[in-house]
Amino acid sequence: MDMVQVNELTKSYPDLARGEFVAVDGISFRAAAGEIFGVLGPNGAGKTTALRILSTILQPTSGTVVINGADVVTNPDWVRRSIGFVSNNTALYDRMNAREMVEYFGRIHELEEGLLKSRIETLFTNLRMDDFGDTPCGKMSTGMKQKVSIARALVHDPPVVIFDEASVGLDVMVSRALLDTISSLRDAGKCVIFSTHIMREVERLCDRVAIMHRGRILDTGTLPELSDRHQQTDFEELFFDLLTRYDQQLGTVAV
Repeated sequence: MDMVQVNELTKSYPDLARGEFVAVDGISFRAAAGEIFGVLGPNGAGKTTALRILSTILQPTSGTVVINGADVVTNPDWVRRSIGFVSNNTALYDRMNAREMVEYFGRIHELEEGLLKSRIETLFTNLRMDDFGDTPCGKMSTGMKQKVSIARALVHDPPVVIFDEASVGLDVMVSRALLDTISSLRDAGKCVIFSTHIMREVERLCDRVAIMHRGRILDTGTLPELSDRHQQTDFEELFFDLLTRYDQQLGTVAV
């Protein structure tokens, strides 16, 4: 079952020099329950803009996005109840401790008191957060903060979870724990959208991947499908070849 349906999504901004800057240029993809769908691309590819539209943070210029049966423009409240969003710079309230932070977001989602308590206990156990449950967010390490961000994104048990470059800045141990958490979400039947520019994360996690560059999706498929289509067994080489060929078509140089 497709939980995320993106059709001809475009986002543009006024630009004094060029008249218009197109950050996302007519992209389309679908992602299903029990699947990790990767969005791979260099910085500036348009990944974050696209995922912010999926998360109702930004409005699209054109095209449609439907999540869990609801349009992000016409029914944003339902979409927000259906998703969890984790990025690498999600702000936390410094004076709240970890438990208060997650509880606060559970109340925003109007969870019943007993259910909220049970969800928090399960999340804190699974994410190994019990040791710093009473630590103010302002005194946490980067890894601790990221765990709090994940817990608050999952407290309402959403069917769709979006990770936008969530591993950036994490040390090796915390990054590994994050990837394990994402894998377990797929096993639990969640639809996971996973944005990254790190090849090994895609190779380890993703069931299918969209390669994105300069606002466009250059190709989509499983890693074996992409390898067969482009006659390239090394995925990193495949990725750079695709970007280079596209830049050559545009008469530009990849950055």
